[in-house]
Amino acid sequence: MFFNFFTETKVMRYELTEEGERYLKEGLPERRLVEALKKAEDTSVSFLKNKIKDFAIALSWCKKNGWVEIRNGKIHLIKEPERYEIEDALRKVHNKESPDERLLAVLLKRNLVREVGEDVRKKALEQLEKGVKHLTPELIKSGLWRRVKFPEYNIEIIGKRAYPGKRHVISLFIEKIRKIFFDMGFREVEGPLVESSFWNFDALYQPQDHPARDLADTFYMKRPESTSLPERELVERVKKTHENGWETGSTGWGYEWDANIAKSAVMRTHTTAVSARMLGKIKPPVKLFCVGRVFRNETIDYKHLPEFTQIEGIVADERANFRHLLGYLREFYRRLGFEKIRFRPAYFPYTEMSVEPEVYFEERGEWLELGGAGIFRPEVTMPLGIRYPVLAWGLGLERPIMLKLGLNDIRNFYYRNDLEFLRGVKIWL
Repeated sequence: MFFNFFTETKVMRYELTEEGERYLKEGLPERRLVEALKKAEDTSVSFLKNKIKDFAIALSWCKKNGWVEIRNGKIHLIKEPERYEIEDALRKVHNKESPDERLLAVLLKRNLVREVGEDVRKKALEQLEKGVKHLTPELIKSGLWRRVKFPEYNIEIIGKRAYPGKRHVISLFIEKIRKIFFDMGFREVEGPLVESSFWNFDALYQPQDHPARDLADTFYMKRPESTSLPERELVERVKKTHENGWETGSTGWGYEWDANIAKSAVMRTHTTAVSARMLGKIKPPVKLFCVGRVFRNETIDYKHLPEFTQIEGIVADERANFRHLLGYLREFYRRLGFEKIRFRPAYFPYTEMSVEPEVYFEERGEWLELGGAGIFRPEVTMPLGIRYPVLAWGLGLERPIMLKLGLNDIRNFYYRNDLEFLRGVKIWL
């Protein structure tokens, strides 16, 4: 309870007067009169006034309460009270309790109790000088903080560790990635987890006999076993590109493309499938990104999981070139917190030119590759109706987090549910 030192200075309490103490001990005058009327043979006024102490008071309150009437010089009891509330109120005051306000007013009127003003400010000061635990605005405003005593604290004692609720480090990192893309002017897109082989492989110019399509690398669905293909003209362009290069200037893969294989339903192996879907719907200039779960038929070990998170970014612009790609990558990784960034040539199935960005980890004193990037090949973009450069890059989400946290086992994030790890992990974002 806080005390207002500026407005409240007193609080009223009540105590019995000498007359009130006597009535509490001997009984109220009206009680004595009622008891006498129940027993006495002579109930005349002249007789009872010599027998009842405080007779006038007793008669007055008995008449006010409607208990008696006077007829022919005699007092007649017409209603016996069930209880004497005034006596109950006297007893409460005697016990330092608060009686009903109505009864308290009667006690004051009959001079059976009196008000006693207590100086709350003085009492509060006495309590404050004994010691307070918390500094309050009232203490500061009133200047009383100079007079109060505060308990001594041992700052060397280690307190009980608290574990407040917090978001999982993976969720925090995803939000960081999303904010970076939004700040760079990108728009977020999404796609289905169960994807057709057409969008997952064929539209990205991956041949139908490529090893990555094997059951050893890809999860094929039993239900649904197959999916529908997009519009006929698009499918025909992709088919011709695979078989003979179509209008791309390529010779293609030189095999007979099978639509039934393209219909096979798979768990998407990369978020690039989302980019492939979007390329046929966009008009330049546009910048898109996707953060989502992907699935590969991997054996679970310290660095492989059958599902993980992939981050994809694409920039489609008639004036885009390789130098722009390097600029986007440098800025993206710089905003992730890496100051030293370099690039080295690489090969990827659907990009040409291709590059792998590397960042320098001060903690480990070495350069580490975190993703892949490049410009989509014409065999990818032209069948989708795009005849301008499309920059693309992606990275796995878990690896940079592992490196930042000094972890060497990806299973810590998903399968082990190590409460000690989740509580103690440092959030650097």
